[in-house]
Amino acid sequence: MEQTLDEIKWKLKKYGQEHLLNGFEKLSENKKKELIRQLQEIDFDLITSLYNNATKGVDLSNDTIEPIEYLDKYKLNEKFKEYEDIGKKAISQGKLATVTMAGGQGTRLGHNGPKGTYDIGLDSHKSLFELLSDYLKEEQKKYNVIIPWFIMTSRENNDATVEFFERNKYFGYEKNKNIFFFEQAELPMIDTEGKILIGEDGLVKLAANGHGGIFEALVRNKMTEKMHEMGIEWVFVGGVDNCLVKMVDPVLMGIAIEKNVTAAGKSLVKANPQEKVGVFCKKNGKPYVIEYSEISQEMAEARDKNGELIYGESHILCNLFKLSSIERMGSTPLPYHSAFKKATYIDKDGNKVVPNRTKCI
Repeated sequence: MEQTLDEIKWKLKKYGQEHLLNGFEKLSENKKKELIRQLQEIDFDLITSLYNNATKGVDLSNDTIEPIEYLDKYKLNEKFKEYEDIGKKAISQGKLATVTMAGGQGTRLGHNGPKGTYDIGLDSHKSLFELLSDYLKEEQKKYNVIIPWFIMTSRENNDATVEFFERNKYFGYEKNKNIFFFEQAELPMIDTEGKILIGEDGLVKLAANGHGGIFEALVRNKMTEKMHEMGIEWVFVGGVDNCLVKMVDPVLMGIAIEKNVTAAGKSLVKANPQEKVGVFCKKNGKPYVIEYSEISQEMAEARDKNGELIYGESHILCNLFKLSSIERMGSTPLPYHSAFKKATYIDKDGNKVVPNRTKCI
């Protein structure tokens, strides 16, 4: 139901966000309408809750955190071939789809455009997107099957991403047949005092809702329906900035199928106890990734009798999910984690702020 401007003002006052309308009268009519639309759609209760959780931190004192069992690829011995054969059969039967999370910009790389369009400096000058597409095309040829590629973009970079693929003739893929684009949802950015930020354009400053938003985005954009139509049962999810990612891994897939699990992930041993990566563990008996900002120094440095880090298996964003589990997670709100970013914005007095340190959530 649409709200009047007075109703929106009342709501903003209730949540201490009145500053969002400070520059309203200076906006064009189109931007006024867009700002009103944004303010109508914001879930202020959610934003308040997320801020409160961010400021109080994560309390694991009442939770039981334990190491998680894992398989060492180099110690599988005769089981390696068994798992590989199971995975190869499923891949050859067209049961695997791949998803690349590519909603970010290449700002930190000094690149003006979607991160996936970045030239990483090879003699070939191939972009991250082209390197990933080359790999997938080789795998499709190897297994003589279509392995559909789903690419998650953001409002910020979707048009530029699609245009890049169009300009490159989709690197040999057929749009809406074996390559699909869909957008990730967004949340308003807030400062360290809980105030929602206004961008230089006078509108609410938004940011993608995190890696966990992949599940909701796949369901909301009906990508999971397309997967069902294609006979997909397993989905590999990885990030665009890993040009060496093995999206088609028959051993990982074979293990997941043989163990009858709904999710499986790859890990690498942490370089050192203080490395800023999340690590796999069990929380209250269930698989969990504890973020580096949540783990205590004692846990980070704990070692077993062989001198290995007990919590040393880092989460490297290489995960395989059963399609049914993606649908379940995409239909259920997941917990949020704080992410601090640098952001240029307009403060409550109308001044442009260009932070020299990270101060936005």
